Amino acid sequence: MLDPGLSFGQVISNNILMNIFKCKNCGGMRRSIRTNSLVLIMDKTKKIYNDRRVKDRVYFTGMGRKGSMDLTFDQNKTLHESNKNGVDTFLFEVNNIGEYSYMGRVILDGEPYQEFQNDVENIKRKVWIFPLKLMDYPR
Repeated sequence: MLDPGLSFGQVISNNILMNIFKCKNCGGMRRSIRTNSLVLIMDKTKKIYNDRRVKDRVYFTGMGRKGSMDLTFDQNKTLHESNKNGVDTFLFEVNNIGEYSYMGRVILDGEPYQEFQNDVENIKRKVWIFPLKLMDYPR
């Protein structure tokens, strides 16, 4: 299992995130084959998705900016299968532009479900919500 060497709530830059996880520089779901990881970004500054965190539970919106989402599309499939595919999944929260707060490793904690949210063109569409549990949440 990948150990990023970060503590809960630690704020890092996007460049440091990319260096640790060997992932792309943008997007809310960043898969890295090199580190066998999936980095999830809850970016509150962009207001594209209605992601929610309540203590050690996260309700994370899947991948796709326009139209209804597909559970088997790209990183939606990776996250959906994350409890059995061996991919380490980590969550960051962005409340200020350029500041990535480490929330720790997460696991899928229940079946994904659908709800309605508006897309980037303000058109109502079906999205997939992934219920996640924060494994490193301080008690």
